Amino acid sequence: MSFDIANNVALQQVLATMEIERKRIAATQTKGYIFITAGILLCILGFFLGFPIPGVIGGLIPLIYGGVLLFKINDSLTAYQSAYKTNVIGAALKFLDESLAINPYQGIEASEFMYTQLFSNEPDRYKTEDLVTGCADKTRFYFAEVHAEYKTVTQTKNGTRTEWHDIFKGIIFAADFNKKFNGVTIVRPKDFGAAFGAWFSKNLFSFSGNDVIQLENVEFDKTFVTYGSDQVESRYILTPAMMERILNLNHQTKYNISLSFIESRMYIAFPLNRNYFEAPVFKSLLSPETVNEDISTIKFMYDIVKELDLNTRIWGKE
Repeated sequence: MSFDIANNVALQQVLATMEIERKRIAATQTKGYIFITAGILLCILGFFLGFPIPGVIGGLIPLIYGGVLLFKINDSLTAYQSAYKTNVIGAALKFLDESLAINPYQGIEASEFMYTQLFSNEPDRYKTEDLVTGCADKTRFYFAEVHAEYKTVTQTKNGTRTEWHDIFKGIIFAADFNKKFNGVTIVRPKDFGAAFGAWFSKNLFSFSGNDVIQLENVEFDKTFVTYGSDQVESRYILTPAMMERILNLNHQTKYNISLSFIESRMYIAFPLNRNYFEAPVFKSLLSPETVNEDISTIKFMYDIVKELDLNTRIWGKE
């Protein structure tokens, strides 16, 4: 199914209205940045010419004015970004499937993030947003953007230095697998690198070296390492067809994915290098490319259920 933006009259009307607001915000922000830059240049020029005090005084006026412009437009920017998610992304979701809905202010809780058993560190700073929920045929699913970080504090000669490190940045996808699992099955990419040791230590009580499963698919074993607390069940989940589907899904992404099968749910972690569903400020909303990238992401997530054939009920839920 393709999403024809150019011929969607209702969406074009929404985009045209929002484009007026986008231009107003972009013009104000541009003006603000120009005044701030001019103020900084005046200060620098004053120091170079030997008049630091007049330079600073002269530079502060445009600097403050530019800051006030950016501050005053901030509420409009927040409203514009919220309207984009609700009206544009929301319309795209309904076009794909009436059951789909987005809540920009909800996401996947940090407790569920750790419950997936895909990550080694508990986050010290956690942000999640843009929860999308719905059903693809008989399968309920949801996904959201997540940015989880941990911090390190090191002693320096001047005190301490705090640094933040990514645990995960991307989309967490969850779907009903229609089966109450007795054990836990984890599929991690082999390029997990140094983080693998930390993950293994963290999940030592769930898995041991004996829980590594060698599967029949050579390419799958080259790409992923698979752990299962119930090997019979893990092999039943990872059928030859399922392994091919996971490989195919992985080939469609820029970074390797991770999966876990816990209780009756399947989780997939998709690392991403940018925020999705964010309204552009300095790029026209009327350009199809602007919206298409976000819509392609939604369509990709929606198609996972079909890609992995989750609607085929090989088990009844117990």
